[in-house]
Amino acid sequence: MKNILQVFSILILLGIFNTYGQEVSPYWDNLKDRESTLGIEGGFTEVKTDEFTLKLVNASQTVAGLYPNSDPDFDFTPGERIEIRDKDGIYYIGDLNFRIKGEDGEWKSFSTAKHRKKVEALSVSGNVLAAADLSNTLGEENPLSIKRYYEKKDGGLVLRFEITNPTSKSVEIGALGTPMAFNNILEGKHLDETHADNVFFDPYIGNDAGYLEVKHLTGEGEALLVLPENNMPFEAYRPLNDDPTNRSIVFEGVHEWMALSKAYAEKEWKDKDQWNKPTSLSLGAGETQNFALKFVLAPSIKEIQDKLIEEQRPVAVGVPGYVLPMDVDGKLFLNYPEAVEEILVEPEGAISITEIGKKGAGFTEYEVKGNIWGRSRVTVTYKDGLEQTINYKVIKPEIEVVDDFGHFLMTEQWFDQPDEFFGRTNSVISYDYEDKKQMTQETRAWVAGLSDEGGAGSWLGAMMKQLIQPEKAEIEKLELFIDETLWGGIQYDEGKRKYGVKKSIFYYEPDSLPKGTYRDDINYNTWAAWNKEHAGDPGRSYNYPHVAAAYWVMYRLSRYHEGLVDNHDWKWYLEQAYHTSVTMPELAPWYAVFGQMEGTVFLNILKDLQAEGLTEMATSLEASMKKRADHWKSLNYPFGSEMPWDSTGQEEVFMWSDYFGYQQKANVTLNAILAYMPTMPHWAYNGNARRYWDFLYGGKLSRVERQIHHYGSGLNAIPVLKAYRNNPDFYLLKVGYGGTLGAISNITKDGFGSAAFHSYPSTMRIDYLSGDYGSNFFGYAINSATYITDNEDLGWLSFGGNIEKDDDKIIVSLTTAAKSKIYFEPKGLWLTLDAGSFKELIYDTSSGEIELVLNEKTKDSPEAYLRSNKELDLKFDKMNGAYKIPLTKEPKTVILK
Repeated sequence: MKNILQVFSILILLGIFNTYGQEVSPYWDNLKDRESTLGIEGGFTEVKTDEFTLKLVNASQTVAGLYPNSDPDFDFTPGERIEIRDKDGIYYIGDLNFRIKGEDGEWKSFSTAKHRKKVEALSVSGNVLAAADLSNTLGEENPLSIKRYYEKKDGGLVLRFEITNPTSKSVEIGALGTPMAFNNILEGKHLDETHADNVFFDPYIGNDAGYLEVKHLTGEGEALLVLPENNMPFEAYRPLNDDPTNRSIVFEGVHEWMALSKAYAEKEWKDKDQWNKPTSLSLGAGETQNFALKFVLAPSIKEIQDKLIEEQRPVAVGVPGYVLPMDVDGKLFLNYPEAVEEILVEPEGAISITEIGKKGAGFTEYEVKGNIWGRSRVTVTYKDGLEQTINYKVIKPEIEVVDDFGHFLMTEQWFDQPDEFFGRTNSVISYDYEDKKQMTQETRAWVAGLSDEGGAGSWLGAMMKQLIQPEKAEIEKLELFIDETLWGGIQYDEGKRKYGVKKSIFYYEPDSLPKGTYRDDINYNTWAAWNKEHAGDPGRSYNYPHVAAAYWVMYRLSRYHEGLVDNHDWKWYLEQAYHTSVTMPELAPWYAVFGQMEGTVFLNILKDLQAEGLTEMATSLEASMKKRADHWKSLNYPFGSEMPWDSTGQEEVFMWSDYFGYQQKANVTLNAILAYMPTMPHWAYNGNARRYWDFLYGGKLSRVERQIHHYGSGLNAIPVLKAYRNNPDFYLLKVGYGGTLGAISNITKDGFGSAAFHSYPSTMRIDYLSGDYGSNFFGYAINSATYITDNEDLGWLSFGGNIEKDDDKIIVSLTTAAKSKIYFEPKGLWLTLDAGSFKELIYDTSSGEIELVLNEKTKDSPEAYLRSNKELDLKFDKMNGAYKIPLTKEPKTVILK
């Protein structure tokens, strides 16, 4: 009950815990007394296209409902909330925002939503479904004539604004945008309701090739696409924070599609490097311009690309994605009816792009090479003048990124100062990259307290780094951390709470500690400044996977390497991992019913217990986890957490459902992930799993905001890639690998791992707190692998390696940090190394023979331990199910037939 009350109090504090169905719930208190101005008392009108039923408010002609004719009860818009959202300043599809430059040289803003007035309906004919003159609701100061049309075209729906300058002088329009108000308000609903009623949407901010994809929470059914139709490039994506609806854990807010953004770039976004070059438009005296978007339906999420091609929109496919390590020979495939006129790279020379030739299904292949670290924009101009932008993030080779990360953690973030009261000496502590200082005190106790994701993230990252790139000197420090700070500090080592994990070892209790212990410049008058009792509570299950992962990594290093771990033997570490795992549901039963971040580690621990023949512990852990999986199996959508909706539990829910053979639940989980984890030609959104509130808990700049490659990317990529290996589907590979490389995209040039990147165009940078980044890196470390596939249209491809063809041979040189995993899709072969590393895979297409080239031995890895999902005919001894292959001073070749 105590844990439930804690969660309840947090939700009340955030204003989001309420019961749907009340006339006006507390969530809407700031709106309930405002005047209703939308005019819904004047009724509604419904019109149809082949694909949609469109419901319009008569008075405003804004969209009150958008229903696919294939599912007429489903509304893509928040029409169900219209009776409370009928106030000034609340945005709907059909609204228009713009700025024009006045005679004084200043930008002046106009909005159809700011002060609602009834619009003048216009007569319609032909394909025009409804039309209105918007002058009345824009006010007398607006010098432009603006009319809005809803039209049907090729089964789809077109939203068109006709803007005329009736004055005798030209007018510069410096901003033009239309709100994309879809039903992402989750307030007051349980998970079954949200999955039935709500949608997620993701932007490809790609100028003329841009689009918005809108998807059911289930990931099933048709996907709505919003496309540029006329003069509406997707130039910027602006959060409409002047909308008075509360932004919170249950509502990310409304954004607008901007075709012009120069006015904001000069003011609110000044000196921030935007995704696209900000532009304006000069509308001459008496001139008229039309600006239009088209709404169409794709049969499914996986068929979005096919629908774009059908609509003759530019399509780009990047391999391995749009986060591009410098040592990778990337590929870019473009598909558009018109030929490419020019390709421009900004900054100049940041990326080299070379045309290779035509491929199948209308694609043209290009080789892409990253040269300069950082963000880059590629602008493709086609013969018809259409411009497509593709945003890349060039990073160092993965092995260097991981090395830099480990070095930063174990130097800049290594805390070895005396810490009498909190016991954090010899630990990897949270870090403020802006102020270049360790976070020894923070109003959120866990950030400075080495627990929860926001405080454990740094030492978890340091541990996971050793799994894929072990370094003796760093491991020696981490041994001190385990013996002096983790065991007996963060984790109880005796009594009834033994193996329980504390919520924080930093706490705020000034009356019990000497004066001057706490800084005066920090506000500790918040719910998050836990006292010692609260901080010591072992009832938060989300803390247990971090600790289990630390022990599991040390087990793997001790068991399969030589001389890396000295303080305990492998069995001690594996047993610690086991006890931590089974203690979680005992001491943290309320939270443990949910899927856990990094919950994959429990499955890995189980498999190692089974391999080691520790049957009693393996049986116990399996039984414990099956109880949880059986509970998930009983739920329609088992993706809860302490939050009303979350994208964290899906990882573990899928992995255990897959393990126990609960295929229907695994499929439901995968589909739900695909609803919030898109693939598109933009490094920030490709494989970016939806997260928008964790800056509140683990960031320095604290606000509700779409986070770019927060830990959802790395963690959700785990089940997506597992699903790909189960049943290869190129769409899954693109999504999963986007999330995997996205997980390391926010590591700085000098190795600092940021919580996430800020997507607001007013910010456009990483967050300066390390926060919960370690969970993201966990995903990268688990997923780091090379995938090789022979795509029907695009040919032989490698994600995580460089591929070349030599007569009948396909040669793949690995480029991942670990170089320890390969999935060879043509044979369904999953090869992993517990120690040692792969140099190359060579496949003879005529004979079907595979050569595995192993790198030479090292001091700590004199032998390789090779595992396969299929039986191999190899003449090597086995240990724990792995082939034990002696390595030499030269690369060693192993033949698979």
